[in-house]
Amino acid sequence: MDKPLKDPPAYAIASVDHALRLAAMLQLEGSLSVAGAAERLGVARSTAHRLLQMLVYRDFAVQDASRVYHAGPVLQLAEHSGSQTARLRTASLPHLRRLVAVFDESANVTIRTGATARFVASVESEQTLRVGSREGMVFPAHRTTGGVLLLAELDDDELAAVYAGYAADSGGEPDLGRLGAELARIRRSGFAVNQGRSERGVVAVGVPVRDAGGVAVAGVSVAIPSVRYDRQRLPLLVAALHKAAGGIEVDLSR
Repeated sequence: MDKPLKDPPAYAIASVDHALRLAAMLQLEGSLSVAGAAERLGVARSTAHRLLQMLVYRDFAVQDASRVYHAGPVLQLAEHSGSQTARLRTASLPHLRRLVAVFDESANVTIRTGATARFVASVESEQTLRVGSREGMVFPAHRTTGGVLLLAELDDDELAAVYAGYAADSGGEPDLGRLGAELARIRRSGFAVNQGRSERGVVAVGVPVRDAGGVAVAGVSVAIPSVRYDRQRLPLLVAALHKAAGGIEVDLSR
């Protein structure tokens, strides 16, 4: 099975992990309430409050008069881009929930930063055998559905620039000739199918989400255990994903 860019440490400290995740949310998304932090982490509100107060103490967060937390001085350099990610996540979640309601399979939204892809929104299926939430996880872009959808927007020179000096510990530089041919097929078809490239036993189908100028800013996808994937349903999946992407685009434009 292919893995995210980093393996968790052998002796992970939950409180440190929670605090770092909150810092990343503030940096990427701009603001967070205690209730929202507790829900995202799956902890009690009292725990989330203590974690956020520690981030305030160390200048990773600030609290406004309405008791909402924002990126503090340490994180403010990324606050503008973070607000865009927050808007994308907020716009995406209702449409991901509709996809899950229709197909009973997990759904995700992914963005690309250089040669990596980050899952910024995820809604799980309720089936016992399901693909779990990938929210916050980072993978090599060329191994994810959303990643290849966004790489497909690049021309040959831009693609080569993305992978110039690509780190060997990220899985090695892909064969750009083969990748370029695959991306050309994705551009022509308007969707991507990932059969086991990011994770063995998982098939993911996705389409791009575009901004008002027509630029692809994210990928929306449905992830299915391969034992349940039916190729005959691919046109139905793609049509539903295009509808979800269109809904996200409309909500982002507002």
